[in-house]
Amino acid sequence: MATRWQSFMRLKYRSSFRGHSLSNFQNMDPNKTGHASDQSDGDMASVMGFSGFGKKARTFDLDAIFEQTRRTAIERSQQVLGERKKESSSSSDSDSELIGPPVPKQSTGLDEDDDLVGPPLPPGYRGSTADVEEDDDDEDVQDDDDDVSNPLKKIPDTHEITLQHGCKSVSALALDPSGARLVTGGYDFDVRFWDFAGMDAALNAFRTIQPCECHQIRSLQYSITGDVILVVSGNAQAKVLDRDGFPVMECPKGDQYIVDMANTKGHTAMLNSGCWHPKIKDEFMTCSNDGTVRTWDLSSDKKHKMCFKPRSLQGKKVTPTCCTYSRDGKLVAAGCQDGSIQIWDRNLSVHTKFHCRQAHDPGTDPSCLTFSYDGKVLASRGGDDTLKTWDIRNFKKPLNVATGLSTFFPMTDCCFSPDDKLLVTGTSVKKDQGNGKLVFFDRATFQKVYEIEVTNASVVRCLWHPKLNQIMVGTGNGLAKVYYDPVKSHRGAMLCVVKSKRKERQAETLTQDYIITPHALPMFREARQRSTKKQLEKDRLDPLKSHKPEPPVTGPGRGGRVAAHGGTLSSFIVKNIALDKTDDSNPRQAILRHAKEASENPYWVAPAYSK
Repeated sequence: MATRWQSFMRLKYRSSFRGHSLSNFQNMDPNKTGHASDQSDGDMASVMGFSGFGKKARTFDLDAIFEQTRRTAIERSQQVLGERKKESSSSSDSDSELIGPPVPKQSTGLDEDDDLVGPPLPPGYRGSTADVEEDDDDEDVQDDDDDVSNPLKKIPDTHEITLQHGCKSVSALALDPSGARLVTGGYDFDVRFWDFAGMDAALNAFRTIQPCECHQIRSLQYSITGDVILVVSGNAQAKVLDRDGFPVMECPKGDQYIVDMANTKGHTAMLNSGCWHPKIKDEFMTCSNDGTVRTWDLSSDKKHKMCFKPRSLQGKKVTPTCCTYSRDGKLVAAGCQDGSIQIWDRNLSVHTKFHCRQAHDPGTDPSCLTFSYDGKVLASRGGDDTLKTWDIRNFKKPLNVATGLSTFFPMTDCCFSPDDKLLVTGTSVKKDQGNGKLVFFDRATFQKVYEIEVTNASVVRCLWHPKLNQIMVGTGNGLAKVYYDPVKSHRGAMLCVVKSKRKERQAETLTQDYIITPHALPMFREARQRSTKKQLEKDRLDPLKSHKPEPPVTGPGRGGRVAAHGGTLSSFIVKNIALDKTDDSNPRQAILRHAKEASENPYWVAPAYSK
């Protein structure tokens, strides 16, 4: 019965829904679409037995909202404009209506006819920062022009620091290319390492070594990369150290009994000088008293790379006392003991490319050769107290000569300033007879333009670093001085002078003095005897403590002593010999006792006198 009633209701619902839908589509009016949809929803809800499908979506009129917003904006802008008009009318008497903030007052320093581009200038304006910077730039340019015209202003001599190397002469100086570390060597066989960034105001070296034992240090130089150091000493073997002083390479020693020095693998006599190649980081050069200049490769320690043999005018062997590369590394120059300067092509070791036979007086050892930074001029420091410059393209006569520069050391050097305008060298003095000086010459005119009194000893080494713009000087009394200018110099010595000295850690003081004897502690104390009697008996048995005489030996004997009645054959013989004590008191009777036997048997005495 229930199932029939349910199917009847379903058919009735479908027929009523179809009838309503057709009637709605047939009678549809565009203006009544919304009303018809509402009515159909209501009919459907009534047929299905509930009041509705839920809340309706809220609708908005966008045109009305935009119109209201536009009107509100117009009203607010009109209100703001009105307030600005009131403020402008009250602040100024002019009838003009201004929109925006009032115009600031113009500077009185500017001309009225100038056309200004951009917003008005603020009050109190006196000039543009760009104009001030331009003025400063103009002043800097003028100062630079003055410095260029006057190279003396570039000499950094306003401040100095003193590094104590030792008591003997500082015969070698070297700075790495970055200027961070300084190396000094001297006649005391020591090589000291100084780190400007790590030092404080105490100015102490962080490492001291003796790489060549008891040989004087004659030359030190960093490679172009600054990772290794060439050490040339008074022996025949040059050494290469790393930045921390540990050995990297040692050149081999040659055979001194070979006549042709080119056929042996290394130097056979004392070294005089050495330097690194300016372009190739693994190549260096040394010269020696064996009459050769040799080039070496850092990767090959078995034999030299090339050998140059200086010769005199007669073709005899001469000793090179100093050597150097040209700035481009294509030429090899050597100053010789006969006063000549000989230059070879680096790849051709047979004949010289340039030579001057009488560059300095014969027999005076040239102590230094150096090329200018432009590579056109060669400067030579001679043992004849002169300083000369040469143009290698016209090598017959010097360009300029300076005399009266005394030198007592075989390694007194000279150097060019970083701008190639000045030439610097040092002078030597005898003990207590003045001060050693650092003398500056103008390269073009060769006039002495400046000098610095260094100390009351000779100036042996000088070095002007191009990056730091600081001058390092080695003296004959064991000092290494560094000259700098806080304005013109960079880093280097300026890093350590600003640091304070490290405070030494002081040991804690005891309020009461204690005498500590370790052997008084129980663990170190000797055990005491409980009874003195036992100790006396023990001492009595000790022959050293008791001083007991040795008793007679009994038995077979001991300790090398023979007993009175030995059981061996040797002891029996010794006893019998000792017991035979026959002694005749009358010597005449003792002799006549053998007279009868001698007359009957003349064997010993009578035959000797028979003839």
